[in-house]
Amino acid sequence: MKKKERPSHRNILPKSPTSIQGLDEITGGGLPKGRPTLICGGAGCGKTLFAMEFLVRGATLYNEPGVFISFEETEKELTANVASLGFDLDNLVEHKKIWLEHIHVERGEIEQSGEYDLEGLFIRIHLAIESVGAKRVVLDTIESLFAVLPNQLILRTELRRLFQWLKRKGVTTIVTAERGEGAFTRQGLEEYVSDCVILLDHRVNDQSSIRRLRIVKYRGSTHGTNEYPFLIDEDGFSVLPVTSLGLNYSSSHERISTGIPRLDTMLSGKGYFRSSTMLVSGTAGTGKTSIASQFAEAACKRGERVLFFTFEESPSQLMRNMLSIGIDLQPWVKKGLLQFHATRPTLYGLENHLTTSIKLINKFEPNIVIVDTINGFMVGENQTEVKTMLLRLVDFLKMKQLTAFFTSLTSETENLSIPDVDISSLIDTWLLVRDLEIGGERNRGLYVLKSRGMAHSNQIREFRLTNHGIELLDVYVGSEGVLTGSARLSQETKDDAEQLLRQQEIGTKQFGLERKRDAMEAQIVVLRSEFQAEEAEALKVITIEKARNERFTQDKIKMGKSRRGDVSIKTTGTKKKKYI
Repeated sequence: MKKKERPSHRNILPKSPTSIQGLDEITGGGLPKGRPTLICGGAGCGKTLFAMEFLVRGATLYNEPGVFISFEETEKELTANVASLGFDLDNLVEHKKIWLEHIHVERGEIEQSGEYDLEGLFIRIHLAIESVGAKRVVLDTIESLFAVLPNQLILRTELRRLFQWLKRKGVTTIVTAERGEGAFTRQGLEEYVSDCVILLDHRVNDQSSIRRLRIVKYRGSTHGTNEYPFLIDEDGFSVLPVTSLGLNYSSSHERISTGIPRLDTMLSGKGYFRSSTMLVSGTAGTGKTSIASQFAEAACKRGERVLFFTFEESPSQLMRNMLSIGIDLQPWVKKGLLQFHATRPTLYGLENHLTTSIKLINKFEPNIVIVDTINGFMVGENQTEVKTMLLRLVDFLKMKQLTAFFTSLTSETENLSIPDVDISSLIDTWLLVRDLEIGGERNRGLYVLKSRGMAHSNQIREFRLTNHGIELLDVYVGSEGVLTGSARLSQETKDDAEQLLRQQEIGTKQFGLERKRDAMEAQIVVLRSEFQAEEAEALKVITIEKARNERFTQDKIKMGKSRRGDVSIKTTGTKKKKYI
């Protein structure tokens, strides 16, 4: 007999939620409850703010009072530093939600007769926990305790004893530490005795600042292992995870107009898919921003909301420039359907751009997001970081079911189908605009490089920026390719002349046929007249002959009667014989 399978019951590790945006997603619910967590990183990476927000969120959102033990900053300094984040520590301390204490460490206080222990610290922490009924504890920064003691063995023993004591107290603890050379901390020991280790990194590459968070280890729990960008701003600490942005988003079958009728025709007559991602790439001056602006105007006319990120022009300058081609965006700004966000890409780091963009999207709730242009983020050799940032942004937009439109500048000397930032795999519809140089003239051309899920044109179309928007022109192909500008006008003139000549030839032939038809009909009239005259004459003769025959027959009959002969007389119309 088969044994019945017993249902498996998994014991889930209890966790303390942090309510730090994004962090609870990659940790699977928060930090390990009742266990110590190590937050390590270099100076200025946000360790203290991370720990303080964890403590404040616990006290205000989960009714879990906390204790903050600082070994560097005083209570007054801590209160002033976090006030910019909206944390009122004085009020929390007054209501016994948080206990703040600064411990100034001196070598003479912790080292007695060559021995070293943390018994005095245990007593002070115990008093603080009991005073507010704390569930969360922060020790910031732990290196201050051991700066005077080089003995590694004693350090390891004391740290292990400290963490075990905190575990027995049942409090969720955060310990912050400065990162060391070639190790996560200066001592290189904390990661071996902590249940959870989180590394914060603040790096600068090619004058671009980048903040990253990585979970080094998490005992008893699965977690995200990648590096995640994070931001510290007026709203506090926020992390953007990739693990929450998967490929399980739904796809729309709805189509929306590009704002350019003939371009809609090139895209199977219906335009883009809603919630898809578009890219227009090309060299400078080929009309990328103009195409994006006309798409924005068409969306606003449909009553949709558009968020326009511009990294090259101010909103005022962009709207002024678009007026020259008949695109007036100012009314849509006043109606609240169009919002611009203009900054220099070098204003702050990539993760700041990313999180700022996401915050603006969540706040404005647009239907369409336009980014012009993505090349501004390229500084030095940071292509990988830029691509990762754009991947996160595209995944976020798809998750939110938003339509995305990007522009990209390509170099004159490179393959135009390879933009500076290789994000082709993220793009659903890719338009390429290029210069067409024929006969000493420079004109603009456009074609659809790819468009997933729809039939599309493979033609290169010349387009012009007119005073009523973008206009795609008819295709003229010569021996050297697509004809544009004067060559196209010359071809149009030639075609018109040939068309006129053909029309004249057709008119001449039609006129000749008409003349022949008139001559034939005239001949028919003459013949009909002659026939009618001859017919009348013949009928007249026939009538006379019939009358004569009838008269002759009657005369014979009369003559026979008068003679009383026996000659048989034939009567017209009868076979009987009469004898007299």
